[in-house]
Amino acid sequence: MRVVIAEDNVLLSTGLELLLGRAGFQVVAVADDAAGFLTAVREHRPDVTIVDVRLPPSYRDEGVRAALQARREHPGLPVLVLSQYVEQTYAAELLSTTGGGVGYLLKDRVSRVDGFVDALRRVAAGGTAMDPEVIAQLVQRAGDPVDALTPREREVLALMAQGHDNTAIAAQLVVTDNAVHKHIGNIFAKLGLAVTDSGHRRVLAVLAYLNAAGQMGGH
Repeated sequence: MRVVIAEDNVLLSTGLELLLGRAGFQVVAVADDAAGFLTAVREHRPDVTIVDVRLPPSYRDEGVRAALQARREHPGLPVLVLSQYVEQTYAAELLSTTGGGVGYLLKDRVSRVDGFVDALRRVAAGGTAMDPEVIAQLVQRAGDPVDALTPREREVLALMAQGHDNTAIAAQLVVTDNAVHKHIGNIFAKLGLAVTDSGHRRVLAVLAYLNAAGQMGGH
């Protein structure tokens, strides 16, 4: 599986190359700025990309902007964004793009190799990988639609946001698949997510909370 990385921290980018190589990935390019990343994506057409939210020259949002542009140029391009802190607005923007294959993780997740590699594979396969810390902040907020969810529904939502399917959620919570299906139906109903043909209600469920929390910003 071919990977393009956008990360200006040499130690982290080198570590990612080593980690991914051992996991069977092929890192075809490493860029240290947004322009270099976009050029690498156009040249190599990778299977998945890893992008730091903040890149030179301003270290603000160049990385996520480049990721969004790359997905516009190459619809469906899988993108896993890394950030030092929970920045919910950026996560919401990324999730709002068409199709799956998106992820948002804090950088300290990289050291948890198995979980990081699993998240990257989910994103590459068109799934979603959302950092549990983002979900935790949303769940703790008063006045959000999440308040209407039961504790079990919140657990299910958190696992959905991490990219787990119904069977995996059932296994982790030690319940039946039918029970998980019922909980997810309740979550959709409480969020006002009607049945659509898009097939992306799982992503929209997470996006609803991210959008509600967008004003928090948090750098």
